[in-house]
Amino acid sequence: MLRPRAKVVEPVEDYKLVVTFNNGEKKIFDVKPYFNYPIFKALEDEKMFKTVHIGGISVEWLNGADICPDELYFDSKPIVQ
Repeated sequence: MLRPRAKVVEPVEDYKLVVTFNNGEKKIFDVKPYFNYPIFKALEDEKMFKTVHIGGISVEWLNGADICPDELYFDSKPIVQ
């Protein structure tokens, strides 16, 4: 089985991402724990954080930071409605 791919990403408050995957799941991913790594430090700037977009099967930012597709899917929390 192929891992789900990110289809839509939306930055929201508190440095989180709402990600819709190609299997129909919608999840929330917290980026704050990544701020300890140099490439992600720049994302503390809200303008840079909001440059997030779909890049291949995951998400990336204009500064070159990206999240491993498996981490994005497995470390995000389902959105309950």
